[in-house]
Amino acid sequence: DLSLLRFISAELTRGYFLEHNEAKYTERRERVYTCMRIPKELEKLMFFGIFLCLDAFLYVFTLLPLRVFLAMFRFITLPCYGLRDRRLLQPAQVCDILKGVILVICYFMMHYVDYSMMYHLIRGQSVIKLYIIYNMLEVADRLISSFGQDILDALYWTATEPKERKRAHIGVIPHFFMAVLYVFLHAILIMVQATTLNVAFNSHNKSLLTIMMSNNFVEIKGSVFKKFEKNNLFQMSNSDIKERFTNYVLLLIVCLRNMEQFSWNPDHLWVLFPDVCMVVASEIAVDIVKHAFITKFNDITADVYSEYRASLAFDLVSSRQKNAYTDYSDSVSRRMGFIPLPLAVLLIRVVTSSIKVQGVLAYVCVVLFYCGLISLKVLNSIVLLGKSCQYVKEAKMEDKLFNPVLTATPGKAAGKQQSTFKSTQGISTDENGSTSVTNQPVHQKENTPSLLVTSNSDQFLTTPDGEEKDISQDSSELKHRSAKKDLLEIDRFTICGNRID
Repeated sequence: DLSLLRFISAELTRGYFLEHNEAKYTERRERVYTCMRIPKELEKLMFFGIFLCLDAFLYVFTLLPLRVFLAMFRFITLPCYGLRDRRLLQPAQVCDILKGVILVICYFMMHYVDYSMMYHLIRGQSVIKLYIIYNMLEVADRLISSFGQDILDALYWTATEPKERKRAHIGVIPHFFMAVLYVFLHAILIMVQATTLNVAFNSHNKSLLTIMMSNNFVEIKGSVFKKFEKNNLFQMSNSDIKERFTNYVLLLIVCLRNMEQFSWNPDHLWVLFPDVCMVVASEIAVDIVKHAFITKFNDITADVYSEYRASLAFDLVSSRQKNAYTDYSDSVSRRMGFIPLPLAVLLIRVVTSSIKVQGVLAYVCVVLFYCGLISLKVLNSIVLLGKSCQYVKEAKMEDKLFNPVLTATPGKAAGKQQSTFKSTQGISTDENGSTSVTNQPVHQKENTPSLLVTSNSDQFLTTPDGEEKDISQDSSELKHRSAKKDLLEIDRFTICGNRID
């Protein structure tokens, strides 16, 4: 007989056995462990990626001027040695000169932009209007970055492509002016971002700064509830690395402008310190929460960040080849959407306007500071190369340095591709177990078939360890790849919309 007493008694004494559904609860426990591992693994990737961006950024200030000087010296002294080569300058030297000229021209063009007038113009706007402006600037920065690297690559290729080839483009000079215009406009865009952030720092009630920081948490809403594959998460991670490094440079610019206004009083630096910490802490907290829930909702393990780190390390190691396809700083730009030229132009403009160099002692300090930057760049590059070799070896990707994957261009048969003679950089292990970088020649082979057949854009939207699918194409081009994808076959589309092979 049913009664209220018996119902309450059954509710108080009923039992259940979790071991009957062991797989379900084990999976839930692993999700908790994954969320707990995300901060550590994510920050490892961020730490490595930020130093990659720093290496590319320091290159503009340290090695690029020296490379431009050597290229100009070779160009001037070339008649003394005679024309032994068909090319006056090597392609890398032409690209270095173009980068240096763009940097100098944009620097002088930035002198016509009044920073003080821009500051007071932005400060006179309402808080809500500034909040909207800052959001628009973030979107515009991503859009212009995606198109800017294409402009620079078009300029470099137009200036260095073989002269025997029939030219079907508009010429080097129009491409050069397009590149100068892009770098100048992008530098102004970043300056407006820095000025808006500076206004938020100097506001009395800090309401604008609070609203701007809360905007980071809105990013969580637009990300965590979407479907993400591993390649999409890789692109987001690269974008977060670029965004965090750019914010660090913007904070440096804000601190320089504020310290100049207070006659370099060190006490004012401690006034800015809490706001700087709040900006950095909000960025870190948002990235951790965003990635933790994305991996939870899409059943992605925390080990994927070590794979991403190994992929970035492979880009660095492969760019150190004797005959590499591209410069490493350009590789970072394509991978992360971080283009150092506009940011370098703005930083040079702010530093030269904030710090006055007068007297012999001041110039000696400038020379010593430049030598210190070169030392920092060399040390950072050596450490990064060593760690990259370690990550590549741990991921068992060193064989790919000896046997690079050939790719067929869209719309062309894979059999029409020609093998090129190139020497690639490998990782060898000595008797003591330490790794070293060696140049290994790869001999030319006739009629080498393509290892990767391109059919459409969806073909490359793959994950590092997913199951392969056969690609149906012409019977002569049909290739069956291994059932287990390797890390190098991660989606090579970058935040700039390009592919890195």
